[in-house]
Amino acid sequence: MNFYGWSDYLVDNFLKTKMDKWTLQITFSIAIFLFSSSNNLILGQNLPNDSLIVADVTQQKDVTDYYRMLFAKKSVAEHDSAKKKSIGPFYTPLPYPGYSLVTGGMIGAINSLSFYTHYGDGAKMSNISVENMYTQNKQLLNIVRSNIWLNHEKYNLLGDWRYYQYPNITYGLGSKTLLSDVSKVDYSLLRVYEVVMRQVNKNVCVGLGYSLDYHWNIAETNNPEIVNTDFDKYGYSNTSVSSGITLNFQFDNRLNSNNPAKGVYANLQIRDNLTVLKSDNNWQSATLDFRYYIPISKRTGNRIALWSYNVVILGGIPPYFDLPSTGWDTNDNTGRGYIEGRFRGRNALYFEAEYRFTITKNGFLGGVLFSNFSSFSEPISNKFEKINSSYGLGLRIKVNKFSNTNLCIDYGFGAGGSRGFAFGLNENF
Repeated sequence: MNFYGWSDYLVDNFLKTKMDKWTLQITFSIAIFLFSSSNNLILGQNLPNDSLIVADVTQQKDVTDYYRMLFAKKSVAEHDSAKKKSIGPFYTPLPYPGYSLVTGGMIGAINSLSFYTHYGDGAKMSNISVENMYTQNKQLLNIVRSNIWLNHEKYNLLGDWRYYQYPNITYGLGSKTLLSDVSKVDYSLLRVYEVVMRQVNKNVCVGLGYSLDYHWNIAETNNPEIVNTDFDKYGYSNTSVSSGITLNFQFDNRLNSNNPAKGVYANLQIRDNLTVLKSDNNWQSATLDFRYYIPISKRTGNRIALWSYNVVILGGIPPYFDLPSTGWDTNDNTGRGYIEGRFRGRNALYFEAEYRFTITKNGFLGGVLFSNFSSFSEPISNKFEKINSSYGLGLRIKVNKFSNTNLCIDYGFGAGGSRGFAFGLNENF
């Protein structure tokens, strides 16, 4: 019996014993992950095609399959997989006790709905996710994100709506700040981003959108002896409004953005904030998001994922909290290994590479190794003068094999002693 056979046998059959089943599952998961890392990550499986419409998932297992095994219920996945993968939708509710550097412990739920708006070759999966969290640091986070394809991929609707009550910290501007530069801040946030794009060529879309960032109850909550922070120097008021129109250009040949097996994604957004739309002042930005997925083995399905995320302020003066910052991309995933908001500046360059590999042949467990590099322009020179990097590793647990959705548990190491966990649903990019 090869390693795949042993790993699947142990996970499947030990769950049927009278022992502590969850302990066994976690122990074997960790052991398999460490073993795979020490063997040059040769382990893997034949991953399904990026489109789950044609994917054979009868040999795959996810959390639901193991739940049935735990409670001695007959698995029906082999009998209904063909139907499920054809009609959807794929609903993934996830209770979420978790942790991050900026929130501390958190509790809440993530609900992810993936679906097709038509069926056939080339159909792209749509997704709507809803996150509701309350954290140890008395933060309230409510997020609704959407990526919806309509009319045989002729239209793409992208949304990012948020309501935060957000005691937080910031470290000032540029890439040279230290952990000792920490400043406590507080605010509430309403974000409304919505984009409508029309296909103009195969996988190419252009469109218009509206973006609103409204912050209120803004305050610096440091001890009185902490004065003259970058936050003070930049200037702020009790409220800030950035309201503008966006022009969007997109290339996307991925079929499943939850967990792409291959493909390219590129999105260029030009944002023009205007006082006629109640923005505090006129300012403009450009954001380029580029992702490339490279299959490296047909036998294992392992792949390399590359990501570049760059923001440039073209003109005007944005409010402090609307400047590009670590962890404030669309999915809040830049800079694993650093606390959200660790680096901030007028302009930002970011690059990340990730090696994604499978551990068990049934697809239930996988892992990643990642490294990222970022640079934020300095407040006086407006030049990129330092690069900060981080690296780490992560575990992937299949929570829905039909939508290819993973629970992601990562641990990153950054410069200057920064380190910490990151949790999420679906891949980081």
